[in-house]
Amino acid sequence: MRAFAALYEELDTTQSTNLKVAAMSRYFREAPPADAAWATYILSGRRLKRFIGPALLKRWLIDEAALPEWLIDEAYASVGDLAETIALLTAGTAHSEATADDLPLADWIEDRLLPLRDADDDIQRQSITGWWRQLPYRQCFLLNKLLTGELRVGVSQLLVTRALAEVTGIERTELAGRLMGEWQPGALFWQGLHAAESPRTDPAVPYPFFLASPLEGEPSQLGDREAWQAEWKWDGIRGQLIRRAGECHLWSRGEERITERFPEIVDAAARLPDGIVLDGEVVAWKDGSIQPFALLQQRIGRKKLTAAILATVPVQFLAYDLLELEGQDLRAAPLRERRAHLEKLLADASPLLQISPLVIGSTWDELAGARADSRQRNVEGLMLKALDSSYGTGRQRGAWWKWKIEPHSFDAVMIYAQPGQGRRSNLYTDYTFGVWREQELVPVAKAYSGLSNPEVEQLDRWIRAHTLEKFGPVRSVEPSQVFELAYEGIAASARHKSGIALRFPRILRWRADKPASEADTLANLQAMLMQAPDEVRRSS
Repeated sequence: MRAFAALYEELDTTQSTNLKVAAMSRYFREAPPADAAWATYILSGRRLKRFIGPALLKRWLIDEAALPEWLIDEAYASVGDLAETIALLTAGTAHSEATADDLPLADWIEDRLLPLRDADDDIQRQSITGWWRQLPYRQCFLLNKLLTGELRVGVSQLLVTRALAEVTGIERTELAGRLMGEWQPGALFWQGLHAAESPRTDPAVPYPFFLASPLEGEPSQLGDREAWQAEWKWDGIRGQLIRRAGECHLWSRGEERITERFPEIVDAAARLPDGIVLDGEVVAWKDGSIQPFALLQQRIGRKKLTAAILATVPVQFLAYDLLELEGQDLRAAPLRERRAHLEKLLADASPLLQISPLVIGSTWDELAGARADSRQRNVEGLMLKALDSSYGTGRQRGAWWKWKIEPHSFDAVMIYAQPGQGRRSNLYTDYTFGVWREQELVPVAKAYSGLSNPEVEQLDRWIRAHTLEKFGPVRSVEPSQVFELAYEGIAASARHKSGIALRFPRILRWRADKPASEADTLANLQAMLMQAPDEVRRSS
């Protein structure tokens, strides 16, 4: 595991994509096949489920380190990461990285970690605390991340496929397809990844998704309007609907199989010809129009789909691309051809399977006018796609653009702060914001993105100098800093003190020019909520 621990540290300490790709390529070339397969599994975004909860690890740490709990809490608050805190306090001091025994990554996972799931509490504790004492710092840190299921690496799947392409000599698009769906890491998988030809054996596996880039500036920079197709940017769940080998499957963009969550869509797809793959959006659809995403969330969050929830939150699949027809891969064909086939295929399809309509506008100015009505349509703006573009893999700039409308925003006061993760574990980067309810600040959102690095460092110094109370790693701060926050949607929530939940809250800017007394009120946000449909206003 030494080599993978070194790779993890290398990836975590650089922001250069070229250096990250070079580090992964070097590891893949040198690692044993089973280790390389497990590394691919982890680096491509898949995570092992949690083996041990953080509360239990902390209790064992207190005993193992022979330190009072308050001192452990102080160390944790200073470090900001439990896995790192454990490694710093317990890692085997008698072993250096060079002299410690080195068990392969695959053996660690398959022979040590996976059997922990069925072991009793005493065996779990003896094993884990023993590893803490034996492992050097970097490997101990990595072990703790694996145990808690919180091993996040700062690389995208696109970078992983770039590295794999350098090692295997296989096209990135082909490699991305081989990494889709469910697969078991091991030497056999690694050999198959290197194979010159690897036929699709599982008819349920989707294609890699093609992603759009945010459009910055005016669309006129893209050239002639006639070269682009415009569609609404739907606010739903991106998915691929597959009809192969007499079966139907639905996958989300996060590579989660969601077939059972939307049975009516799958039933409708069963009437399509075999050998079909559609790319589109699952949306809440009622009375002939799309409904807010908050309504769809009510259905996603249910463990059991009842007849009542199916009736309350009806759905539709809006298809905007055809990736496979009669078993033939169409991704290399230009969009205009794929669109023509899609229109013909869905001309007489079920009402639950509809084609995403094109947005009409002969000029960029006319499209801008249509985009201005996005919020009234419960959509997020426009998608602009080059008519001659093939269906790519991942986020490739130039062919697909998302031209989103400006988000909702409001001014809030920072009231709590806590450390971030990874490279930011020594900085206060995760913030809680409140708005006024009479003379009280009520928490309404948490956000951690939107500030520049210099602003984060400046704010960190301010937080440390203006702390009112400490609650473990969390600090209550003087309520004087105002920030403009953006959000994509609002819904009622009985789980929040404010009674509302915001979708995708993030920081737009630090309002150093504004006193806290002029921040927004809870009444203002509640007024926004009242504009939502009845189902969204009901508490969840």
